[in-house]
Amino acid sequence: MKLLMLSLALATASMAQSPFQVKVTGHGRPIILIPGLSSSGEVWDTTVARYKDRFECHVLTVAGFAGVARVPAPMLDRVRDSLADYIRKHKLDHPVIIGHSIGGFLALDLAAKYPDLPGRLVIVDSYPFLAAMADPHATAASAHAAAEQMRHAIGDETQEAYERYVKSGVGTRTMVEKESDFDRITAWGLASDRTAVADAMAELWSTDLRDEVAKIKVPTLVFGTWIGFKQFTDRARTEGNLRSQYAKLAGVEIEVTDTAHHFIMWDDPNWMFAHLDRFLTGKEPNPTR
Repeated sequence: MKLLMLSLALATASMAQSPFQVKVTGHGRPIILIPGLSSSGEVWDTTVARYKDRFECHVLTVAGFAGVARVPAPMLDRVRDSLADYIRKHKLDHPVIIGHSIGGFLALDLAAKYPDLPGRLVIVDSYPFLAAMADPHATAASAHAAAEQMRHAIGDETQEAYERYVKSGVGTRTMVEKESDFDRITAWGLASDRTAVADAMAELWSTDLRDEVAKIKVPTLVFGTWIGFKQFTDRARTEGNLRSQYAKLAGVEIEVTDTAHHFIMWDDPNWMFAHLDRFLTGKEPNPTR
């Protein structure tokens, strides 16, 4: 009986836990900043420093990443729905939502399911359907098996094996220019829960938002990169993939950098901030097609 009660208590506590932590800095119009896979909210420190005197910055660190305790799957759905609740609870008036990588995917998902909540979206190097980058003919159904293999490959390995993988830089070394920045994302990766990482990757891989983005009704700015992956792509192919995947998002503005790797906010902040400054003022975006 005691064991049953303890199990129930642990289950209740797990369900009650928020799927993200939030740090609020600054004052003015609200901005929500969502980091990517395994990243701390600290990835946005330079962005917050630039905008905190004009905007109230709500910076998330997602559960399971960078030392924050994980929550049960479906992880990304929990983050999306809890973020909608957070916006309502704190009466945030049409916040700008900025997301990097998986954070960008979460921003798209939230804006599609709750189109009346955001005011503007900024998507930093993220796609509505990542699996289609590897296979243009992929569907959510066809990607599901690969997603589950991915989940088990990461989740079932030993902690020691997972840490060796993170330290090796496979999949991450080309995402940043500076060695010091690679050291930062490695430290966050080592502090992340491998089950949470596995859940997030599997859910991201098997979810297709290419049709769902048609429900988004707010101005959206998308940043893309390619030089970190130039063994697989080039600028023209990258821009073509972005325009194809965002084809159903009316009025989307797409900008591609030739200098920054995946972590644009670190590699070329001046380029990113120049576009972001204009976009946040509400000026008309450049035509995309």
